[in-house]
Order: sequence, then C-alpha cells, then structure tokens
Amino acid sequence: MKKKILACLLILFPILSLGLAKADTEKTKYVIASDSSFAPFVFQDSSNQYTGIDMDLIKAIAEDQGFEIEITNPGFDAAINAVQSGQADGIIAGMSATDARKETFDFSDSYYTANTILGVKESSTISSYEDLNGKTVGVKNGTASQTFLTENQSKYGYKIKTFSDAASMYDSLNTGSIDAVMDDEPVIKYSISQGQKLKTPIAGTPIGETAFAVKKGSNPELLEKFNKGLANLKANGEFQKILDKYLASDSTTTSSTADETTVWGLLKNNYKQLLSGLGITLSLALISFVIAIFIGIIFGIFSVSPYKSLRLISEIFVDVIRGIPLMILAAFIFWGIPNFIESLTGQQSPINDFVAGTIALSLNSAAYIAEIVRGGIKAVPVGQMEASRSLGISYGKTMRKIVLPQATKLMLPNFVNQFVIALKDTTIVSAIGLVELFQTGKIIIARNYQSFKMYAILAVFYLVIITLLTRLAKRLEKRIQ
Repeated sequence: MKKKILACLLILFPILSLGLAKADTEKTKYVIASDSSFAPFVFQDSSNQYTGIDMDLIKAIAEDQGFEIEITNPGFDAAINAVQSGQADGIIAGMSATDARKETFDFSDSYYTANTILGVKESSTISSYEDLNGKTVGVKNGTASQTFLTENQSKYGYKIKTFSDAASMYDSLNTGSIDAVMDDEPVIKYSISQGQKLKTPIAGTPIGETAFAVKKGSNPELLEKFNKGLANLKANGEFQKILDKYLASDSTTTSSTADETTVWGLLKNNYKQLLSGLGITLSLALISFVIAIFIGIIFGIFSVSPYKSLRLISEIFVDVIRGIPLMILAAFIFWGIPNFIESLTGQQSPINDFVAGTIALSLNSAAYIAEIVRGGIKAVPVGQMEASRSLGISYGKTMRKIVLPQATKLMLPNFVNQFVIALKDTTIVSAIGLVELFQTGKIIIARNYQSFKMYAILAVFYLVIITLLTRLAKRLEKRIQ
C-alpha cells in the first residue's frame, strides 16, 4: 500500500510542480510603456488618443495571444526607466535593438528595419555628409541615429546636439540653432507631411532592427507571446495593413486637422486634454505645498531651537535638499529608490509618478520654506523672547503665543512667492513622465508641430492661474494683517 501511495506521489509531483510554476510565471495582464511623441510609431491623434504603428501592433498582438495590456506613454527615457525599475513589463517605442541595449534588455523578433536619414531646411545647400563639416546636427538622445552620428563624427567633422524629444529638435532646426537633424526615415517623412519645410538630400542608411523589449531576464513569456503574435499577424496580412496605414504614401491617417493651424483650432481640439493637464498641475502644486508647509515649519523651528542637535538636523536637511536639483531629486525618487530596493530585496517596488512628483516637490519646497520660517522668526525682536522667558513663560508657549503670530505676518508674502515657484516647478517634474500641463502641450506639439502657438497657449494658462492665485493670496494677506 505504501509503495502504491509513493508511486502516485512520484507521478503527481512533476505535474503539480509544472502547474505551480505556470501559476507563478504566467500573467494575463501586462503594463506596456511607450513614447509619447514619436510619430508615426506612437503619437496622439486629433481626438487625443494614442495611435501609431506601435500602438496598433501591441494591441493586435495582445488580442491574438489572449492577454490584456495597460499602456502608459510617459516618454522614451521615462519608458526605459519604467521597465528597468519594474513599473512596466515591456516597452514598445520604435526602439532599435542595439548591442548596448541588449546588455540591459531582452528583445523580441524585429518588426521594422530602421533607416536613419538626414533632414535639412528646404533652403539649405547641404547635399552630402561632407557638407556637414563644421555644422551642427541635432538628434534624439539614446537613439540609433545618435550612435550613427557619434561613430561618423570624426570622419565628417560635424557637431552633435542631443534633444529629449522630436518637437524641440525640429523647432531648433527651424530657428537656425542647428543646421540639420537625423532621425528615423518615417519620422522625418511624417514631419514633412505635417507641414515642416524640410528635405532629405541624402539616401537613408540602415541602422538596425526595431523591436519590443523587456528587462533582461524578466518576462520571457511576454517575449514569446509577442513573437508568436507577430508571426501570426505577418502570416494573415494584418501586420502589413498596420504598416500601410501609417507609412503608405497616400496615407491620411497621420495628418493633422486643418483646425490645428490656428490658436482657436488648437484650443477647440485639445481643450479637454489641456484642462486635464492643468488639473494635474494644480493638484500636484497644492498637495505638495501643503505637505511642504508642514515639513518646512518643523525644520524652520528646529533651526532656531536652543538645542544644537535640532539646529544641526535642520541645517543638514536644508543643505542636502537645496543642493540637489529638483529634476535629479524626482528621478532619484521615481527610478533610483525602486532600483535600490530591488537590489536589496529582489522585489520590485515601483512608485507612482504622481506620488514621486509630490514627494520631490514637497521636499524641495520644504527646504526653502524652512529658511523662510527661520528668517521670519529671526526678524521678531529677540527682546520679546527674553521678556517672556523672564516672566516664567515656557519656550514653547512663547513661540506659539508671541513669536510665531508676528513672524507669520512677515513670512506670508514669501509663502505666496514660494507657492508660485512650486507651481512653475511642476514643469520640471514632467521629466519623470508625469503628464501635467507642460508635458500635455509637448505631446500636442509632437502631433502637429505648432510649437509657437502651443507654447503661447501654455504661457497664457500659467499666467492666468498664477495671477489669480497671487491676487487671492494678497487679499488673504491684507485680511490677516
């Protein structure tokens, strides 16, 4: 009897093990990160929905293979960091499978052969790479086009200027700060179709294969599903339909609406998107400032404490936070901390971009508010503290009842000014992929290349909001005084 039971267990154990392994590794829903502005691979159409070759492809593969996807579009650099920090399972963003990237990512089968091509203004006399000698060529950071330019720089003698997004690069070409741009061929052709007055005097050069990627050693089943789905789409002709939809010479899918050539048209087509971005900006600024007030007051009071240890703690906090640029602080919180935790525990602990932005802004503002509080308290005549203490009133009660009420009146204008600065600083936090008002504008520009009009609209938005808040704060200040 025991032998029969043992035999059954030996037979069932491998089966149960396989079943458990599948349950642990198999997922039915994946988070996919992508760029926010890399047309025609990914961009927002006139209805503010993300579309493009990559978007259609990953959706079609997910449907073919029977899994769900959640797509985020934080931008190329942020998407790469999202995959590395475990905030996303994979990235599809017109990404070339370079040797350097293969050290960090595992790539799928190629779905597009990328050609890099030079774009210049229609009036330019540049007709060969030799003509670039002494001139400046713009390129997006981290792309295969940048690798090509770097490898050939000594040969042709040009200068390289890198950009984080295509819209800024093409704007620089239009304003004359650079002489040429190098980008993927379909991207430049798309920009020409959107009204950019460019030409391509030199034939494109193959630079590599475009592929889907996951973090090295992670999600092998997702790569397998992608490859199987891609093979099926190629076999049934659906893949070619996706390419033709965006790359065919007679394609009209990617063209902007005529209304977006005017300020009114831009507002009419994008007001919902802009209001959403504005809501995130105001929420981010208000929440972070309330937290910063609380933290800043604590460290500000510490800075004038009779206890040396508290003064030292406050000094270290202020010096460290003020000494780190806000963009680096936000990047460290959003990407650095999750990577550090994973290296210690082996568990991925992603942080939400809004939460990371709020923490970064709160700490940054708190350091400056602490100095405002210290200055306000120091501005109250020291004799009042001495007189109160000589009457036997405790230090804490003296601060609450005598010093702080007077100091608050002195600090209030500076608090208003710091809130305005915090509101403006939300544009810096967009570097981690948070789609607030400024990032929203950049995404819109990437679709229609109406940078002057769009930035003017954004400037008016910020001007109106900051003016209204400043007026409100000044009225509050008068009432308090």
